[in-house]
Amino acid sequence: MRVYFDYNATTPVAPDVVEAMTHVTLDLFGNPSSVHHFGQEAKRVLDDARAAVARLIGGEPSEVVFTSGGTESDNFAIRGVAEALEPTGRRHLITTAIEHEAVLNTFRALVRRGWRTTLLPVDQTGIVAPDRLREALEPTAGKPDDTVLVSVMHANNEIGTVQPVAELAAIAHERHAVFHTDAVQSVGKIPVDVRALGVDLLSLSAHKFNGPKGAGALWIKRGTRMHPILTGGKHERNRRAGTENVPAIAGLGVAASLAAGKLATEAVRVKQLRDRLEERVLSAVAGTAINGVREPRVPNTTNISFDRVEAESLLIALDLEGVAVSTGSACSSGTLEPSHVLKAMGLPSHRAQNSLRFSLGSLSTEADVDRVIEVLPRLVDKLRALTPKTVGAHGGVPSARFPA
Repeated sequence: MRVYFDYNATTPVAPDVVEAMTHVTLDLFGNPSSVHHFGQEAKRVLDDARAAVARLIGGEPSEVVFTSGGTESDNFAIRGVAEALEPTGRRHLITTAIEHEAVLNTFRALVRRGWRTTLLPVDQTGIVAPDRLREALEPTAGKPDDTVLVSVMHANNEIGTVQPVAELAAIAHERHAVFHTDAVQSVGKIPVDVRALGVDLLSLSAHKFNGPKGAGALWIKRGTRMHPILTGGKHERNRRAGTENVPAIAGLGVAASLAAGKLATEAVRVKQLRDRLEERVLSAVAGTAINGVREPRVPNTTNISFDRVEAESLLIALDLEGVAVSTGSACSSGTLEPSHVLKAMGLPSHRAQNSLRFSLGSLSTEADVDRVIEVLPRLVDKLRALTPKTVGAHGGVPSARFPA
C-alpha cells in the first residue's frame, strides 16, 4: 500500500482535466492569436478557462493573466509593480520572513538593483501582526509613502497558517502601497475572494488543485500599474508575451471549475482526516508537537516535530514503508538547512530539523491515515534508539534579518 501525503508539493491530475487537455491537444491545435476558425476555437478555450478561474476567486475574467505557474506569477506581480512605479522614486518593498522562495528570491534580486526591503517577522504561530506592517509602512524623513508594494502569502506552504490578508491589505492601502498575495496554497482548498480580501494582485497555480504543472495565473485588479516581465507580442492584452499553452490552460480551467464545485464538502472531509492524523500521531508518539497555529489554517496541512528524530531520516524510513511526506517546500528539497519558515517562528534549530509536513488531498482516505499510524511509532522508536538522548536538547532562536 502506498500513501501520498505531499499534496502541497503537487496533486494528482483529475481525470476530467486529462480528458480536456487531450482533446485540446489533439483537436484544437490552433494559435489563439490567429483570426481564422482554428485560432478562434483555441481562443474560446482560453476564454472559458479565464472565466472559470475568475469564478473561483471572485474576480473578472479580464483581470486574469495566464502564466506558467506560481513562480512566474509571483515574479510578475513583484517585478511588474516595482518596474512600473520605479520612476516615482519610491523604492521600498515589504514582505515576510516565511514567504515561498519565489517571493523571497525575487526580493533579493531587487535588493541587488538598489531597492530597499523590509522582512516582517512572524510570531511563534507563524502569523504576521498587522501592527508590524503598520510600523514598516511609516514614512521616512522626506519620503512619505515610500513603499510601493507589500507581498504577504495567503496560506503558508509548510505549516498551512492563513494570514489576516484583508486587514493587512487595508493597512497597505492606507499608505498607497499595492498589495500582492501568493495564494498558491489556498486557492482550491478554502474559499478565496479577491474582493473580500481587498488585494490588488493574487497568484495561483493549477497543479496545487488537481490541474497540470506548467499553468497558473496572476489576477491583476483593474487599474493596477504593471510592467510586463516578458516582452514580445501582444498576448494576454499586452501583459504577458508568448503564445499561450492552450492545453495546460484548458486543464487549469477545468481544475478551477472542479475545485469550485466541491470546495465546501472537500474541505470538511480533508480536515477531518487531517485532524484524525494529528490526534493519533500526538497520542501514539511521545515527544511530538504541532508547529504553527491550529486555526486559521488550510484544512489539509499539518507540520509535526518529532523530538530526537532527524526529519530526513524519518522521511526516508516512511518512504521505504510506502508513505510519502515532506520536510517542507518541495522547491527546497536537497538542502540541509532547517526550514526558514520554522526558524522565522523562533523554533530552535533542532526542532526545525526534526519536523515533517503531512499534506492531504483529493485521494486521501482513512485507510491512508491508519497506515501512517501503523508504521510511524515503530519507525520513530527505531530512529530514537540510534540517537543519543542529548541530541536535540538545545537550540537557539535565530534572528529574522533579511538574508543577503
